[in-house]
Amino acid sequence: MRRLQAAGIGMVCLMAAVSAQAAGTLRIGIQDDPDLLDPAQGGTYPGRVVFTSLCDKLIDLDAKMNFVPQLATTWTWSNDGRVLTLTLRQGVTFQDGTPMDADAVKINLDRYRYAPESVRKAELKAVSAVEVVDPQTVRLVLSQPFAPLIATLADRAGMMASPKAIAALGKNFATAPVCAGPFKFTERVAQDHITLDRFPGYWNASTIHLDRVVFHPIADSTVRLVDLRGGQLDMIEQLAPSDVAQVQADPKLRIDRASSLGYEALTINVGNGPAADTKFGRDARVRQALELAIDRNALNQVVMDGQFVPDNQAELPDSPWYNKQLPIPARDVAKARALLKEAGAEGITIGLRVPNTPHAIQVGEVIQSMAAEAGLTIKVLAGETNANIDAMNRGDFQMHLSTWSGRSDPDANISIFLASDGFQNWGHYVNPAFDDVLAKARAATDLAQRAGLYHDAAAIYLKDLPDIYLYHMTWIWAHTAKLSGFVPVSDGMIRPQGLRMD
Repeated sequence: MRRLQAAGIGMVCLMAAVSAQAAGTLRIGIQDDPDLLDPAQGGTYPGRVVFTSLCDKLIDLDAKMNFVPQLATTWTWSNDGRVLTLTLRQGVTFQDGTPMDADAVKINLDRYRYAPESVRKAELKAVSAVEVVDPQTVRLVLSQPFAPLIATLADRAGMMASPKAIAALGKNFATAPVCAGPFKFTERVAQDHITLDRFPGYWNASTIHLDRVVFHPIADSTVRLVDLRGGQLDMIEQLAPSDVAQVQADPKLRIDRASSLGYEALTINVGNGPAADTKFGRDARVRQALELAIDRNALNQVVMDGQFVPDNQAELPDSPWYNKQLPIPARDVAKARALLKEAGAEGITIGLRVPNTPHAIQVGEVIQSMAAEAGLTIKVLAGETNANIDAMNRGDFQMHLSTWSGRSDPDANISIFLASDGFQNWGHYVNPAFDDVLAKARAATDLAQRAGLYHDAAAIYLKDLPDIYLYHMTWIWAHTAKLSGFVPVSDGMIRPQGLRMD
């Protein structure tokens, strides 16, 4: 009898231990499987979501989009805007126990600037030297003033990785990433999960109340919601707008929102290989016809339940960077047909690659229907996100529905995709006048002058239409009522600091 009692007590203790462990685990459903978990090579939004728990940056953003200290505690500019001095936080270690000091920062920034595998080169192009002043001080010397640099260091180019891991793994760093964030890498099973476990030596450990974070890529928003309601997930990102009402009616669930700096746009192949050698790729009039066939407001109502912000530019309509002289054009099917006739492009067919999510497919189908009324045939081709990116890198596309999570500085919202050296300039758009305006805007320190230059940049890309912007998203997260401490931010990230599972 005593043996049975002891066994029963042991089982109770085991169940309590399992319950305690579960309470410390946050399971997050994300829309896509991230690409490489290496800040030097990564380029996808879900990758940034995972990095937010794995890799701290030199500088971060708060809920009001202000730049705030993270691994750097202060930063100061020289009077001529050509030297940025960073003071680093003391006592920080990487997840392998090695010090996060000025030498480590130099190694990381130099890797971003020079390593063959790095796609960060253009972002740090203005940095001519990285100097170690002392263990806690780093000086970035610029070839010319570069206004977007702080925003750049608040993104992947500011994420610090262990020099020991970089030396050991090189271009294979993503297989076992080691950073200075609150959670360390445990395992990754492609298309299934990424597991991160709490790093006890984290410099800001008092803000971390979870033992484990597990990311589950699930393309179908309906499946993500079913898993949340069924208890298989604790949080999901990119809740479908049409599902908001049912989540709000469920007392076991909560919703958080943030207006996004990001957007969805049609990326067009205008110069990347044989697929660009079409009337659509070579003649801006055909692209203008497609834009005139699209009713952005109707698209927002039909697919997004009216919860997104229709737009034709990379910046929100109420932003000082938005060119108010060139607002969203009204839908004009007759003019679209006239442009197609003028270009000798009547009846052409255009392939549109979209991610294999219900949302993206529906957007593609609505655009397909609208374009048909103007005499354009759109063939919607759904594929997995990373496979689509590989296809775009090869030039194997005519048009792609692309999502950008947005940045606080206007330069990053267009230069990455449209500058001739932009690392995600998949369509190989090249316009020297556009590059020249961007260069002047980056060097300008006066806000009014910068705004005018970005207005000029918008005028150029709205004429050439290498991208057709559709709308700015509203980030919508749903999570169990047991989760507390989540702070929605317009960059769409899920910051683990302060999160608790009750």
